[in-house]
Amino acid sequence: MNQCIKAAAFLPHLFDQESLAAKAAIIIEAILAACSPRMSAIAQHMPGSETANYKLIQRFLGQVDVKALLWRLFQADAPFVIGDPTEMPRPQARQTSYVGKLQDGKTRGYWLLLLATPLRGRALPCGFVTYSSKTIAQMQRSRNQYHWEAFDQIKALLGDKPLVLDREFSYLELLQYLVQVSVNFVIRLNLGSHPPTFYDATGRKVPLIVGLGEQVTYRQLRYMNQVCVNVIGVWRKGHAQPLWVMSNLAPEQALAIYTARMKIEETFRDLKNLLNLDKLMNKSQAHLEQMAALVMLAFTIGVLYGETLRDELYGPAADPQSASAHRTRQRKWQAYSGLFILLKHKFTLPAKRLRQLQRQAAADFALLILPGFDSS
Repeated sequence: MNQCIKAAAFLPHLFDQESLAAKAAIIIEAILAACSPRMSAIAQHMPGSETANYKLIQRFLGQVDVKALLWRLFQADAPFVIGDPTEMPRPQARQTSYVGKLQDGKTRGYWLLLLATPLRGRALPCGFVTYSSKTIAQMQRSRNQYHWEAFDQIKALLGDKPLVLDREFSYLELLQYLVQVSVNFVIRLNLGSHPPTFYDATGRKVPLIVGLGEQVTYRQLRYMNQVCVNVIGVWRKGHAQPLWVMSNLAPEQALAIYTARMKIEETFRDLKNLLNLDKLMNKSQAHLEQMAALVMLAFTIGVLYGETLRDELYGPAADPQSASAHRTRQRKWQAYSGLFILLKHKFTLPAKRLRQLQRQAAADFALLILPGFDSS
């Protein structure tokens, strides 16, 4: 049902030039219609000649730094920021300069580290970096430096907000960097085959132990005897293993933040399953990142409008006054993301009401935008 969306209602808030906003609206509507990041598919869903449309997209990407524009969608009132790395397999890309090998050492592909802020149980992208084993070798950089590049771009916006990261980020160099730049952090511990070592103030090793159904806290430990952190572990019944989190915040606060993060639907699931971001392939890394940012912008507009539609169609998530049958139906659709409702669900609403809902969603989008933010 995405034919009901008019992206032009959203984009004047983001683009200073009316002509660029108009072009972006046409392209974004086509991305949502095609459910594809490929320029050829997008061009087919734009009005007019496919060849002319393809050239229009190319010219637009040459005029606008979409990746930099994405940083303006940082939610200033968000309680935390999520860092979410994902593998992007490209098994057929034998000659592409930025495609290397993934973690298994065999599959061709690259990594995309997405930064996002939470909204209604979802996450809205606000920035990202891409890298691979090949770009790391070409640029004589480490994976860690790509992580720091992403965090450098967002640290001015964070303030006291913590950066919430998964197990891939529980390494010493990152902790040292975050402490150095005064960024609060909440990181899930990686206690795999080579678990980190913690020490107390006397230099004694401290083993992390928690029983089933228990919660334990350790304050002022030194990670690898280098960085001071608080650690909390909880082993909830029904779980095969405990959850361990380390932070420079109070341990109970850190656990509450990470638990909230775990309840957020993975943004990449919708980006991959609904908009097929994982099918994106370009000859140059710069062009790839421009198109990825454009898809993420379309994703954000689709999510905001879809969430507004879902509220209209099924009401708030908790409605104790509604009938039991309605609550059952309501819960079913509340489980889906706004983007799924917009793209896949068949619904009927009066045209006037659709326009009102779209204006409401566009107003929500306008509230996200940071005025004049320069990520450089």
